[in-house]
Amino acid sequence: MPGAAAVIVVVGPPGARPEVVAEALEAAVDAGPLLAGPEHAARVGELAAERPDARFVLVRRDLEACLREGVAPDAWHEAAAALLAALEALAPERWCVVGRERLLADPRAELRRLCGFLGLTYDQAMLAPVERARRAEAAGGPARAAEQVAARLDDLLAADGEEAPPPPPVDGPLAFRSSFTTTVPAILRRLGASLLISTYQAGRLVCARALDDQRLNTHFRAFDKPMGIAVAPGRFALGTRTEVWDFRDAPDVAPRLEPPGTHDACYLPRNRHVTGDIAVHEMAFAEGRLWVVATGFSCLATLDVDHSFVPRWRPPFVSAIAPGDRCHLNGLAVRDGRVATVTTLGTADEPGGWRARRADGGVVVDVASGEIVAGGLSMPHSPRWHDGRLYVLESGRGELSVVDEATGRLTTVAALPGFTRGLAFAGPLAFVGLSQIRERSTFGDLPLTRRLDERASGVWVVDLRTGAVAGFVRFEDAVQEVFDVALLPGARHPEIAEPGSSAVATSFVLPAPA
Repeated sequence: MPGAAAVIVVVGPPGARPEVVAEALEAAVDAGPLLAGPEHAARVGELAAERPDARFVLVRRDLEACLREGVAPDAWHEAAAALLAALEALAPERWCVVGRERLLADPRAELRRLCGFLGLTYDQAMLAPVERARRAEAAGGPARAAEQVAARLDDLLAADGEEAPPPPPVDGPLAFRSSFTTTVPAILRRLGASLLISTYQAGRLVCARALDDQRLNTHFRAFDKPMGIAVAPGRFALGTRTEVWDFRDAPDVAPRLEPPGTHDACYLPRNRHVTGDIAVHEMAFAEGRLWVVATGFSCLATLDVDHSFVPRWRPPFVSAIAPGDRCHLNGLAVRDGRVATVTTLGTADEPGGWRARRADGGVVVDVASGEIVAGGLSMPHSPRWHDGRLYVLESGRGELSVVDEATGRLTTVAALPGFTRGLAFAGPLAFVGLSQIRERSTFGDLPLTRRLDERASGVWVVDLRTGAVAGFVRFEDAVQEVFDVALLPGARHPEIAEPGSSAVATSFVLPAPA
């Protein structure tokens, strides 16, 4: 019944899981009332008697908003008065009122207030359902919002306990806005490079480009679940939901792009290899070819023209190359031109087995020997060899660390304000991807969520010599998670050409005449 005056959500008893509260609010905001109008007010007393520990939240809609949707003033007054009277019959500590419009306008403040009433610890993950409701309404009004809620419920049921896929991204400049410290464009200018950032949650590949020493441009390109990025001279590869894309720089194209004199590189899509949904994670060029982490099959793989992928290595604790994401193999590191090290979130050998110890079951594994270099880690990602040292992101703690190969101990270089994932280096600087992790089924019980109730999304630059933050790019609104980060050396202001663009349609790269 869209346009109703108010909705009552039963969210008790005290101490209920925050995600349950947030999802109940999303349903109330999106899809209309659970209990609405005088005919339902009597149910409040019945529910209160049946569930003496339950608490009640009245999600009230402003009169002006209801009038705009065609609700008659007397109907609004009758429904709101009946529901409010029913609640006032309860003890004051058992109910509160939340304004729908205020909840959408300032969700942090309203959710913190609601958590105080419910006896919950506020966590940023509660924001995601409310923000989905706000975006859904902006995209298509209440009717469209209700359809999207129903579709998400269908996805949850079909997934049989797995996390639902993220909602489609919202286009527009506000959805993809960002802020940054002026040190970041200055650093990129000094390096003569740009920064590639993948965000599967928002469905975008981002290229951060310095306009000058003070200004930064974030260049967004749409892909289906972009994940790992691998860079080599004159090219980069991007893993997506079912494909690996191969982009090549066409230097002769850059001068023809608008505005004139702006671009110093143009990366054109040259090949697309269809892998199927093998859950591609990190990738790297090594040993003369592209290596892919096939997380869904718990192995490292390469690609050829005849096969979806070619399995090359699996951890010794995994017994077979088969679908099922047993240990959540997610990252790989190259040393002296060879694949040397990987990270996994567990050592299980059954589908999804890593989830049981995701908070402290992660390991770093040496590829050549198969031995575990470090264990007991909280969701490790992005192992990297740099300047003779092995770095890893202990994502569940939000930390950048160095691994001592001899002892397996980790030394923290920097503790950062987000779930750390995606790592690139330039001299003494590390570029670290951060995510807000606003989803609790996988990320809810981590040291990071106990350390921080508000987390950032973007790329933080860390000085390895001191552990200090040298700058950051922070994403707002639609970009809540970062997967991978890579530097494009020698390309200060590149164009990433999309299939179907005029740059692709009118650009031809031919071999030199014999």
